[in-house]
Amino acid sequence: MNIGQEYLRAVRARFLDMKKTAEQAIDQCSEEQLFHCFHEEVNSIAIIVKHMSGNMVSRWTDFLSSDGEKPDRNRDDEFINDFHTREEVMACWEKGWSAFLQTLNELQETDLLRTVTIRGEPHSVIEAIERQMYHYSYHIGQIVYIAKQLNANNWKTLTIPRNRKNNIGNS
Repeated sequence: MNIGQEYLRAVRARFLDMKKTAEQAIDQCSEEQLFHCFHEEVNSIAIIVKHMSGNMVSRWTDFLSSDGEKPDRNRDDEFINDFHTREEVMACWEKGWSAFLQTLNELQETDLLRTVTIRGEPHSVIEAIERQMYHYSYHIGQIVYIAKQLNANNWKTLTIPRNRKNNIGNS
């Protein structure tokens, strides 16, 4: 294996870890909690899902051949809740992840130094992947934080529980 193949393997694994972490947090929320907003300027989990999905579909559709900000994307609409059920939220979630993971899985090491554009700005494929790694982890952190706040008394930890002995080397 070479460095390009190892990089793609590692980022695929990290993105799948992120997806799983968010899903475990979402699973701990009631349907009502998915739509809860602490303040009018704070997004609900459902809105974060909608935004992430819109971003994934836009960025990763025709990734190597068109700008990552598609002309038909209406980013502002991603922050308006038009979901009514958990199933709608999760279908949107899967739509985004499917578009993203399909493209990520198709990338070859020879693609990593190619140039793609996002909002008219050139990026290497590596830069574009890392840009999304930052963006998605930011929002997944928000999802986990909101879910944990809403379920503090019943929260099941997604990582190593506090006060656990002998967890040296684990994070």
